[in-house]
Amino acid sequence: MQAPSVRQLRTFLAVVELGTVSAAAQALNMTQPAASQQLRELERLLGVRLLDRAGGRMIPTAAGEALIEPAVRAQAAIADAIAAAGAHRDGRIGRVRLGTGATACIYLLPPVLAAAKRRMPGLEILIATGNSSQIADRVASGELDVGVVTLPVPEKSALQTTRLRDDPLLALLPSEAAPARASIGAAALAGLPLILYDPGGSTRTLIDEWFRAAGLHPKPIMQLDSIEAIKVLVGSGLGASVMPRLALANPVPGAVTKTLRPALTRQLGIVLRREKVLDRALRVVLEQLRGLAGADAKR
Repeated sequence: MQAPSVRQLRTFLAVVELGTVSAAAQALNMTQPAASQQLRELERLLGVRLLDRAGGRMIPTAAGEALIEPAVRAQAAIADAIAAAGAHRDGRIGRVRLGTGATACIYLLPPVLAAAKRRMPGLEILIATGNSSQIADRVASGELDVGVVTLPVPEKSALQTTRLRDDPLLALLPSEAAPARASIGAAALAGLPLILYDPGGSTRTLIDEWFRAAGLHPKPIMQLDSIEAIKVLVGSGLGASVMPRLALANPVPGAVTKTLRPALTRQLGIVLRREKVLDRALRVVLEQLRGLAGADAKR
């Protein structure tokens, strides 16, 4: 069965309320023949008579009485739909699905997202975490709106990337195992028990390549996906690690940081689908993210 139209239900309710087709037509800014046509079509679609004439007025039949409540609900739902769409159109509310790694999620994004929420209180931000390749795939497929990742990511024609900031990698060592000098080389670090990220992520790949450049292939004693767990384990004296400076802004009890020799830096960036439509919600988030690049340049 073809569904009744919004216009047909509106006309029916107006006739019930005002008592005549002519009054309903005038209230709805329609001609009387057009209003009558809407009522006839509604009755044809539903297969029942909805209105009777009595004392010069149109009154609902039993079927008409049964239709009034669902017709009112349908009108209310349409009004809600218009209001919901209008809120998005006016930029008062919006949703952004953002993907990132765990480190950036903990240490980089909170002030960025808080600033975005202050600018747009109706903003909903959904966060998904994963390694950079996974995030890039989900942005390319449209599952996520934007990603904050370690560059480079596998080339995809659907994606564009924007550099945000550099994030040096540092050695985190148990206090009793730390050398006196401010830096540590690959050979000295490889001689210690290592606790590293799970393999497969971009940051772990950079670390492995740094060791390989020195002709080394150390085997970690532990591989975890939690940077906070790694910090606790290093602080307990169980091994050393390599992690982003971003995650080491605060001292780690029982551990010290040393620069790497030679230096190693990862680059953080934004990935976005090239054809992505930028609504106000996404523009606000992107503007706050891109502010990180300016902040990094000033340091």
